[in-house]
Amino acid sequence: MKKPELLAPAGNMEKLKMALLYGADAVYLGGKAFGLRAFGGNFSREELGEAVAFAHNLGKKVYVTVNIFPHNSDIEALPDYLGYLNSIRVDGLLVADLGVFTLAKQFAPDVELHISTQANNTNWAAVNAWADMGADRVVLAREMSLKEVKEIRSKCSVELEMFVHGAMCISYSGRCLMSNYLTGRDANRGSCAQPCRWNYALMEEKRPGQYFPVLEDERGTYIFNSKDMCLLPYLPDVIESGVDSLKIEGRMKSVHYAASVVKAYREAIDSYFENPEGFAVKKEWLEELDKVSHRAYTTGFYYGRPTEKDQIYGTSSYIQTSDFVGLVLEYDEKTGFATVEQRNNMKIGQEIEVFQPKLAGFRQVLSEMYNDEGEPIEVAPHPQQIVKIRMAQPVEPYAILRRDI
Repeated sequence: MKKPELLAPAGNMEKLKMALLYGADAVYLGGKAFGLRAFGGNFSREELGEAVAFAHNLGKKVYVTVNIFPHNSDIEALPDYLGYLNSIRVDGLLVADLGVFTLAKQFAPDVELHISTQANNTNWAAVNAWADMGADRVVLAREMSLKEVKEIRSKCSVELEMFVHGAMCISYSGRCLMSNYLTGRDANRGSCAQPCRWNYALMEEKRPGQYFPVLEDERGTYIFNSKDMCLLPYLPDVIESGVDSLKIEGRMKSVHYAASVVKAYREAIDSYFENPEGFAVKKEWLEELDKVSHRAYTTGFYYGRPTEKDQIYGTSSYIQTSDFVGLVLEYDEKTGFATVEQRNNMKIGQEIEVFQPKLAGFRQVLSEMYNDEGEPIEVAPHPQQIVKIRMAQPVEPYAILRRDI
């Protein structure tokens, strides 16, 4: 059985590096235009070239999203952009629109074409139709069962990609009109305002200002708000479905999210292939997924149609068990001090956990900390302040320091 690719989101260069260093085989990201995450940071042309070089140096891949549903005004600039992506040797383009697909074949002939989930790929006939037109991979819609995924695999030879972790959208495979209707921001062109996460109540036309809860909650209800997907506990079923790539959602999520979720899935996938018969889900993997900001978890459509148990009607807030407080930039073996970029309030006497790309993690109490002038300090309150911290054990660059909430 072929080990599936682990595909991670990369909203910016730092997230790309963290995802790849913590175990992703490939990342997907967007340029400054033509993707569906207009507010996700994204990459300039120069950064796209740097991203591809960084990934290829590690033997890993970069896929670029060109998955908007373009209007006429969007088309003019596409050929030049596609040609540039071809010239820097990106590994794949994620597209949803047939016109973009056709232009990509013409102006980026050396790049694989992956059909985005936005194309609503829910059946084997559609998957084969894309393959017949020259698609190299099809990203399956979330709105299908694992039984259906297996049937598609049995009838299609093209590569298949499926989501295994991250936020769920109330609209069919993300094709939402609600943001455009309520705010004028077109979700299908990258500017979703996420109105599905807003608080709603019922108001009768002739009783303005008198709000009636849709459910028994005086604050209103988050009637469109889904739980997040998490399939790590069901990894054997996912792998045995025969898909080629396991996709994590979250280009707008944090560096902490990119590192933690990727490493949990990396270790779980590797553990399965080391011993499929004896595979067991480890408690620490699930704990890792709880440490990052997330909503309660669900399996989505994969084991049956979602019910009210898969929605969150009372709040749109996130939960997490750890805060990301610092990122290790370098470590001096002679002195035992790490140079750290502060990401949240750190102070002497605080217990921190060290979470690393390759080395084992550990816990310690912060005992010594110095500012960039070599002066001892009790607290590092300034955003992205550079400090030196005595470490109880060796650490590696890009290690994350975090504290329990």
